[in-house]
Amino acid sequence: MPPPKLLPTLLLLTTVGGIVSSLGASLVPRIARELDVPLASAQWTLTATMIAAAVSTPLIGRYAVAHRRRTTIVLGLGVVIVGTVLSALAIEISALGLPVLIAGRAAQGIGMAMAPLAMAVARDVFPPERASSVMAVLSVGMVTGAGVGYPLAALVAQIGGLAAAFWFGTIISLLTLMLSARYVPSAPFAAPAPVNATDALLLGAGTVALLLGVSRTTSWGWDDPRTLTLLATGSAAVALWVRVSLARTNPLVDLRLAFTTAAAGPNIAGLLAGAGMYMGLTLLMVLVQTRTPEGWGLGSSVLVAGLLLVPYSVMSVLGSRVSLLVGRYVDPAKVLPFGCAIYLISTVFLAFRHDRIWHAVVAMAVAGLGSGGTFATLPVLLVRVVPVAETSSALAFNQVLRYFGFAVGSALVVTVLTLASGGPTPTERGFVVASLLNAAMWVVAIVAICGFGRRARLPPGGPGSPPR
Repeated sequence: MPPPKLLPTLLLLTTVGGIVSSLGASLVPRIARELDVPLASAQWTLTATMIAAAVSTPLIGRYAVAHRRRTTIVLGLGVVIVGTVLSALAIEISALGLPVLIAGRAAQGIGMAMAPLAMAVARDVFPPERASSVMAVLSVGMVTGAGVGYPLAALVAQIGGLAAAFWFGTIISLLTLMLSARYVPSAPFAAPAPVNATDALLLGAGTVALLLGVSRTTSWGWDDPRTLTLLATGSAAVALWVRVSLARTNPLVDLRLAFTTAAAGPNIAGLLAGAGMYMGLTLLMVLVQTRTPEGWGLGSSVLVAGLLLVPYSVMSVLGSRVSLLVGRYVDPAKVLPFGCAIYLISTVFLAFRHDRIWHAVVAMAVAGLGSGGTFATLPVLLVRVVPVAETSSALAFNQVLRYFGFAVGSALVVTVLTLASGGPTPTERGFVVASLLNAAMWVVAIVAICGFGRRARLPPGGPGSPPR
């Protein structure tokens, strides 16, 4: 029997990633004002976190085999604590400024890499009849953590300032570390798979170059040699990473398993839903905290912006429970596109109705319902269609794609918002264009899921059998 306090500890371990990420998104407009930097530059305090999470997750997942898992969790949370302290000091000591803040935020991205480890612990410790439902709950934990973290971080920032929000993150991370060291069980020795850092370096370099190139188009332009160099370098690095991964017998990420089996649908959904989710959350933060001379925007405080994420969090939990209940009677592969469609409705609604606070409340409630249903279904589908021996790596890679989607959505939405607004100050036109682009992202996700759902085959012999 698992220890009674293990499930709350694992839930906190996944939730802390959402709380850490929420320290970026809701505070970005305020960081831009207080540090006197453009919104696109301040957005890197969020994007850097997502990139670090995307790159570190497969590397940590490969290293953290059974007997190393608890130690890796404790060390990873220690890095997160260092990151939150750096971020707080960067706010308090003006000489440190944005570069140190971004470095601290990147270190906090390691916290988001803890979620797959928590799910791997659940898979190993809980009985098979409970493991799938526990992993689904943990999958939504980060979404819930963001919903809880937004108002908490906003309240702390409103009362004590920006630095206090990061000190709050330090306390939460320290509590998680203490509980994890106490309640996450040790495991027997298992031979570790080789860890090749080259794969992670290529993926990280390519991701940073691509996203930096996209974000700098607002100031350099698409045809600037610096922009083109970044985009070309990033594309080459990612292409080389794909080639190296396919050539290895034991790659950091098994791309064949990820995209040539029935796992392709959930993986593509994780990427696109991650991008769409963070585009929506960023747009909400901009809408609520902006007030232009023309009268557009709600002009509210960071606290109000954070409180608007409470219905998102509550409905994401409800959405996860409903999707799991429906999945008992309906193929989960058919439930997934409905979760995406519900989020799509919220983006379209907010694109055309954004003049009142209640418009934002309704949009976030609907978005939470769709987000919870989507992210709770993904691990259920993956566990069903991949071999048992590959479950951990499959869940980790799906989490990588989700984080990469977060980073893409975070960088892309500000770029589109700035270009469509005609300058660094957001306008209603820019908001509507960015919202419709977000809606298009969810449409593509639905089409891709349905298309791969028809084409994908379960592994021969049924779920849990090795793929051909």
